Amino acid sequence: HVAESAQLSEELTALSDALAELRKEQSEASKLRGEEKAINAQTVADAKVAQVAVEKATKVLKDFYAGAAGGSSLLQGGIAEEMKQAAKDPYTGMQSENGGIIGFLEVVLSDFARLEAETSTSEDSAASAYEAFMDESNEDAAVKATESKHKTDKKRDIDAETESLKKELDLTQEELNAANAYYDKLKPDCVDNG
Repeated sequence: HVAESAQLSEELTALSDALAELRKEQSEASKLRGEEKAINAQTVADAKVAQVAVEKATKVLKDFYAGAAGGSSLLQGGIAEEMKQAAKDPYTGMQSENGGIIGFLEVVLSDFARLEAETSTSEDSAASAYEAFMDESNEDAAVKATESKHKTDKKRDIDAETESLKKELDLTQEELNAANAYYDKLKPDCVDNG
């Protein structure tokens, strides 16, 4: 019983260490997941803001090129009229090349849209992996905790039985000692020495 109790103590220590390590891994994973989630959220937000800005810039340029064909410019109101009168040939933009800057902005816009989509997909994937890890490690922790409880109960029972057996042994030893003392006392009367 003593050896079994010692073995259970070692197993309980190993289980306790394994649970502590598991909790540490969960804590680290939660910290990293939180940081990753914040970075991904900021990236998606930045990509959305950038898309809106690029769309506005594209609209301004399209409006300019559309108006430039008619001789207007980015200037407004009376200043535009004064500039028209002052210039012999109003600036109409690089009409033949307007696809260049507009095309460039469309590529930038698609890059931001792709960044948003890829980051969102990456975030979903990371969140799923994190949840799977946490579920698996929580299940492992529950199994270890249950195993630890059973072993603790078994060790307690074994230790109680060992203590009971020691008490019983002590009582039996006392009875044996008393019987031997009585035997030693009776022996001279019963044995013929002659």
